[in-house]
Amino acid sequence: MGAIFVFAVLFLLPLIYAVTTYNTLVALKNHISEAWSNIDTELKRRYDLIPNLVETVKGYAAHERETLERVIELRNQCAADHGSISHQAGTEQQLVAAVRNLLAVAEAYPDLKANQNFLQLQNELVNTEDRIQAARRFYNGNVRDMRNKCEAFPSSLIASLFNFQPHDFFDVDPAVREVPSVEGLS
Repeated sequence: MGAIFVFAVLFLLPLIYAVTTYNTLVALKNHISEAWSNIDTELKRRYDLIPNLVETVKGYAAHERETLERVIELRNQCAADHGSISHQAGTEQQLVAAVRNLLAVAEAYPDLKANQNFLQLQNELVNTEDRIQAARRFYNGNVRDMRNKCEAFPSSLIASLFNFQPHDFFDVDPAVREVPSVEGLS
């Protein structure tokens, strides 16, 4: 009876721990992939909105050509970027800054700020940014959990044995934080 207990303690419990930890790491890796897919979907939605926003602004602020071209250039660069998460975060940060600049340019044109199409596009952009931030939080939470498993002992032994790697966080500020007020625009 004592030999069975010793066998269980020495062999079965570590085996059960190893299998459970491995399965947890696989689940976390899959959650991270799913979460990134959600971010990617919302980024594509943003990329689809930006040309419409630029075209609307172009009708009112054609002489802001450099700003408009920079936004489209960065939008195309981001849409084509399939590099590492940290590289994509860097290009997304540049796009966010360019969109903010575009919206700042729009502030100088009262007729544009009152344009229903512009307001609708800006509202859609705000909603998209909210979804990007929610997906980013979900992704980063899973990355945190994976990092904890890969760095904490003894699960780090299982992670390194099966070559599980921690992922990069995705940190990008939203391009627009709130829907603009239309009070006093008329």
